[in-house]
Amino acid sequence: MKQAWEDLGSEFETSSSVVIGDCDCTQHQSLCSKHGVSGYPTIKYWNAGESEGKKYSGGRSLDDLKKFVAENLEVKCDVKDTKGCSEKEVKYIETMKAKEGDAVKKELDRLKGMKAGSMKPELKQ
Repeated sequence: MKQAWEDLGSEFETSSSVVIGDCDCTQHQSLCSKHGVSGYPTIKYWNAGESEGKKYSGGRSLDDLKKFVAENLEVKCDVKDTKGCSEKEVKYIETMKAKEGDAVKKELDRLKGMKAGSMKPELKQ
């Protein structure tokens, strides 16, 4: 479990909307008690703006954890509402909005080719 958790943190370390952390409840008993943690390991998650965490009860493998975070917690960048976008993504969106149809198609073809190739996951964002 510990390795999967550390790997999950590495997967989302560049995310602008997800923070993966941990707390040693033998060292921070009052914090754990405050959040209702009594058994170990316990996984809790918070959505932005929530003060009360929810208990995670899904699978404990790296794949299970990644799927949960990607589907439920990570804020995706949306062209129509860029609040979940990084500065880099906003800049790219603005650049693409200024282009004409043929240039947009050419860029889309280029990106599809890149996605199909072998690339580090953090570069596919």
